[in-house]
Amino acid sequence: LVLRDFQPDPAGLDARWCGDITYISTEEGWLYLATVIDIASRRVVGWATADHLRTELVADALRAACRTRRPHGPVIFHSDRGCQYTSRDFASLAGELDISLSVGRTGQCWDNALAESFFATLKRELIDDRSWPTRAAAHSAIFEWIEGWYNIRRLHSSLGYLSPAEFEATLAA
Repeated sequence: LVLRDFQPDPAGLDARWCGDITYISTEEGWLYLATVIDIASRRVVGWATADHLRTELVADALRAACRTRRPHGPVIFHSDRGCQYTSRDFASLAGELDISLSVGRTGQCWDNALAESFFATLKRELIDDRSWPTRAAAHSAIFEWIEGWYNIRRLHSSLGYLSPAEFEATLAA
């Protein structure tokens, strides 16, 4: 449904979201991060972490996005074909939330390029340059990075060198 169209769209807040899962190594074991990103503004509108890759991880991120944004119309949520995103439980949740699911082609990372790009940025700017003793420490740092830096202050060339929050504020003005 997204067809690799990840261009910011001033009229499209909360119309198209995308998401994915990444792995973060800690001394306790893997921490998994699932995100939901508003394609129009690049803002991370929902996210969740867990020590597992079960469907509830991506479901928690989608629920967080809906609690945060409270979309007033239908939303398309785009992801890869991971088993969490193609599960019956996730499809059922999406139906309850009035969200249409979209998936890319198998093995085509470009079909979810915005989510992949976000994770590359997260890892380059936060994750890769230090060790993480605990999952809780990594979770806390991710919270600070997403909510205190990425969404609020990090500039995006695709948004005319505005942060996601600034871009959305200009739309509201």
